[in-house]
Amino acid sequence: MDTLSAVASVSTRPSPSPNGSTGRNPSTGRFAPGNPGGPGNPFAARVAKLRLQMLGSVSEDDMRSIVAAVVAKAKAGDLAAARVVFDYLVGKPQITVDPDRVDLDGEALASEKQRRETAKYQASMGYRTIL
Repeated sequence: MDTLSAVASVSTRPSPSPNGSTGRNPSTGRFAPGNPGGPGNPFAARVAKLRLQMLGSVSEDDMRSIVAAVVAKAKAGDLAAARVVFDYLVGKPQITVDPDRVDLDGEALASEKQRRETAKYQASMGYRTIL
């Protein structure tokens, strides 16, 4: 098979959808009945398969011994191991509050709360909002 015929056989297009060229209902723009919706996320599917394989190959005893080894390294002074232990047991540290911005941040939160309450009230009274 020569190169041109190989390229021609690879670049064949799939047959058109029974719902039209885009698979959407022309009057509404929504997917028409029978449209499968696309291939999804193939990377996520692959990661899920790999994760299942890993879960199947590691027993609870394996996990206990791995955790014990990480804890032993942390106790021996390995900072990376200590960080792993703390991150999973205590959680990562939260962003600290800047004392110079406490008043400004409090005002911004109060203003946002007031906007939400106003919008909620207006919606309950039937007001139409213009964006």
